[in-house]
Amino acid sequence: MSDFTKEQVERYSRHIILPEVGGKGQRSICEARVLVLGAGGLGSPAAYYLAAAGVGHLGIVDSDTVDLSNIQRQVLHTTADIGRPKTVSAEEKLRAVNPEIEVRTYQTRLTSENIMDVIRDYEIVVDGTDNFPTRFLVNDACYIAKKPMVHGAILRFEGQLLTMIPDEGPCYRCIFREPPPPGLVPNCRQAGILGAVAGVIGSLQATEVLKLILNKGEPLMGRLLLYDALSARFRVVNTKRDPECPICGKNPSITGLVDYDQACSLGSRCEGEVVGE
Repeated sequence: MSDFTKEQVERYSRHIILPEVGGKGQRSICEARVLVLGAGGLGSPAAYYLAAAGVGHLGIVDSDTVDLSNIQRQVLHTTADIGRPKTVSAEEKLRAVNPEIEVRTYQTRLTSENIMDVIRDYEIVVDGTDNFPTRFLVNDACYIAKKPMVHGAILRFEGQLLTMIPDEGPCYRCIFREPPPPGLVPNCRQAGILGAVAGVIGSLQATEVLKLILNKGEPLMGRLLLYDALSARFRVVNTKRDPECPICGKNPSITGLVDYDQACSLGSRCEGEVVGE
């Protein structure tokens, strides 16, 4: 505890008194490097809780600006932020909640050409992306770079969550082989989203990240968590690595990164589409 200031001890006191965290665990949190992809409905609560928890190095990726329709669920932003880049708004709010942390922003759309450079300096990736092409790109990049990824998606009154740890459990492609044809699955602009559902799934993503940092509990590896807000029920679907998976299977056919046709850009007014089981 001697390496914490008096103010830090007070700030993180509710963590430190947890036997599963303690001073050593809080130090691990303060030294962790986490990248949040998307400063929208999922990235907002995830980044907020990670910053408050003391994650020392947070990266935020988004290419969009704040729109009035975002405010209903994207809690990093306020009405006064309309028209501002989401990365600028996000950095401002995260530094306000915890001035001790380092926040680095990337005002860009992820592509096969830049994603490896973006994720290189981080230990864990939070996938709050808003479209299937980017989501598959993120999965492939994280697997190739051997970075754990915590995925979330939301639509209407539902959400889903899973954690991918390369070579230890199934990846996103083991469960969902390839992006669906454009227009097959509606997005949030077409089907809507109950704002609070984004808060539930984004908060769970932050929880998964903290568990990984602390090496405590059971991450959602090999388990797809499904949330139905209307029935107030969580359900877990067990999943396994697919030996025929094109990227993590026995004979991978994907050995590099490719760009799929973008259905919508990263950060654009919807936060992922929940897909069928």
